[in-house]
Amino acid sequence: MNTGVFLSYKGLGTNILHLCYCHEIAKVFGPVEIVTLSHNFKDVVDDDPLIKKVTYLDKYYKRLVDIYNLAKVFKQYKFNNFFIFYPSLRFFIAAKLAGIENIFSYPFFKKKNLHLVNEAKKFVEKNLNIENCSTETSLFIGNSNKKIASTYLNKTRKNIIIGAGSSGPTTKWGSSNYIKLINELQKRKECYFFILGGVEEKKIVDEIVNQVGEKNAISLSDKNIKEIVSIISGVDMYIGNDSFGQHIASQCGKPSLILLLDTPSAYSEYSRNQYQITPESVSIKNISHDSTFDPNTIGVETVLNKALSYL
Repeated sequence: MNTGVFLSYKGLGTNILHLCYCHEIAKVFGPVEIVTLSHNFKDVVDDDPLIKKVTYLDKYYKRLVDIYNLAKVFKQYKFNNFFIFYPSLRFFIAAKLAGIENIFSYPFFKKKNLHLVNEAKKFVEKNLNIENCSTETSLFIGNSNKKIASTYLNKTRKNIIIGAGSSGPTTKWGSSNYIKLINELQKRKECYFFILGGVEEKKIVDEIVNQVGEKNAISLSDKNIKEIVSIISGVDMYIGNDSFGQHIASQCGKPSLILLLDTPSAYSEYSRNQYQITPESVSIKNISHDSTFDPNTIGVETVLNKALSYL
């Protein structure tokens, strides 16, 4: 029996957020094949025995006529069961046309105010007939990747990921704040910092490394996803913007201090390892993707004290 899972999300972090539900499905039907819009999710779950295969769908197929093209894509996978984590009639029809016998999908036409975690949890509980589905899981890190991590981790200091990058400009705390935080942490603890950011954020990452010194920090901008996942799995803590790094860290059992400037709570409250830090006097309920808070409304001292409490 071949079971597929469709994750209609491009963001790596959002795909990782859904990994626990893929695991629950695999416990019932055996290892699953994931079809996703994230081009690098495969590199995160390569060692996962519950994931048979990950296929990157490089086209979104938005037009009505694309239903037939999408059906051709789905048909080649020869799924018996197909779980669609999205309220899309288009994907459902394509799966039907592909001849998939058992199709499970979110309720159609309910995209507005969709709570990523609550909706996924209810979806899995209903269709697997289980109760209290966990919203977190563990990333599988193979021995070869653990060896990669050991070549980077500092054995005499606390290793900390600084998530300086993120998906949008309003999500970023800013290089000057991170530099101040690192300097203050160094005064109190022996720490070594891994500065995480995408290729497009290399300037910010390099600025932080240059200011705090290469003996205290290293850039991860030139590392591939497998290397980054390996390193994060071995650190002591994540501090930073909402990015894929915090999802990896929390799923590896690491304390993750997440600075929330324009990220809804769903992305940062599904794991016991996640700790939310919001702008001063702002409730997490009032933060959305449309928020434009001044990054400096999250004070360096606030983040510092929180970090020290977990080191």
